[in-house]
Amino acid sequence: MQLRIKKHDDVIFEWIPYNEFINIKKTRKSDFVTAVWKEGPLFFIGVERKYKRRLNEKVLLKYLYDSQNINYIILNKIANSFGESYGLSQDPNTKNYILALRLKYYCQNCGEKYNNEYNYKFGIYDKRCILCQTSHENDKINGFIKEMILKTDLNSGEVFEWIPYDQFDDIKEIGKGGFSTVYSAVWKDALLHYGSDDSDLKVTLKCIHNSRNFPDKFINKVKAYPNRMVDNIFKLYGISQNPDIKDYIMVLIYKECRNLNNYLNYLNEKCERFTWKWIRNLLMKIIVELDNIHQSQMIHRNFHIGNILVMEDEYKFNRYKIVISDIGLYRKIDDTDETNIYGVMPYVAPEVLKGNPYTKAADIYSLSMIMYFIATGRQPFADCAHDEVLALNIYNGIRPEIEDLFAPKWYIDLMKKCWDSNPDNRPNSTEIKDLLGKYEDYDKNPLSTINCSYTSHLYISIT
Repeated sequence: MQLRIKKHDDVIFEWIPYNEFINIKKTRKSDFVTAVWKEGPLFFIGVERKYKRRLNEKVLLKYLYDSQNINYIILNKIANSFGESYGLSQDPNTKNYILALRLKYYCQNCGEKYNNEYNYKFGIYDKRCILCQTSHENDKINGFIKEMILKTDLNSGEVFEWIPYDQFDDIKEIGKGGFSTVYSAVWKDALLHYGSDDSDLKVTLKCIHNSRNFPDKFINKVKAYPNRMVDNIFKLYGISQNPDIKDYIMVLIYKECRNLNNYLNYLNEKCERFTWKWIRNLLMKIIVELDNIHQSQMIHRNFHIGNILVMEDEYKFNRYKIVISDIGLYRKIDDTDETNIYGVMPYVAPEVLKGNPYTKAADIYSLSMIMYFIATGRQPFADCAHDEVLALNIYNGIRPEIEDLFAPKWYIDLMKKCWDSNPDNRPNSTEIKDLLGKYEDYDKNPLSTINCSYTSHLYISIT
């Protein structure tokens, strides 16, 4: 084997005394174990023009069973491992020979040799291979994981993974809705970046209700997820599954944020002074995000204050970013086969309550209810049961009371346009952006105090 060495950087194949292996651990396959080679392999240092050993190298040991007597088959296995193994050893008890394989080429969990571009180009030597990632009960989930892995941008360093649930510690519920429960957790064995991992990474777990029975829908939700990398918003690390209830989980980047309701309560408790200019800017940030969704030919379908997240600069009152969440419900414009009604009833458009499909205009109706909440601090129809009677009233044109609402005329007019019973009469997201830009001049006028109650009251500056 050593005679086959042609270059300085070729692996030096050598005899390795068995007692040099420590921390021996079993893998999923009986003929493989992982170990740490104390002395480590020889490698050539070009500057010094000499070989040195890389201490404490982790290796995969492959037991060549029934190999006490070396024969042609055993010799052939050894010869075929050239460049992929560090050397040969022998178990002192069984007398079986052992190949010390490089983790660059073999999976430490199952012992299988990597045979795909993904593993080689990423340099993922110490992580699960595609075979390990796709060994689940559901074939559709297996196929989806393989598809996501193979289409990963090899230059990005980001790896889509199936993440075993037992890799999560300190799981805490932080939110619950009609379609999912959200948790924070610590990922013990975090995402690899070109061969090195970041341990103890805090992540968000979004458990999709009843997804165990509808894996196709779960897959579509993950595919619809934008995974936008600007400011690391929406980064999707992979998927998992709760072993008890069997529902599937999206594993996302963790971001400290509040939903719009909690954010306004928080500011109110700090007695911050608001102006209609600030409210207009808030509304502009919201509509820009919604317009981005609509320009991508998507519909949200569950647009309400709980799904508007605010990520703020803790040192500056007016520095914050708006993100629209619950992306799992997004649908393409032409995907109108599903007739289920989603969302919080007061925010659902009247035509949807009647049974018509969701459209961009339905999201605009939801925006009008968000505007009502921002201006009043009250949930629309807060004093009504969310039942068939309310649904019928909304369909028949009943809207939240605004007689006592002290707001600029432009704000009230825009809100009314957005909740028009005829979806064709509602402005689209781009038109609303343009309108809000024109209303900037109104911000210079003195403002009246408005009577709001996010907690008890909301301060609106009159200067």
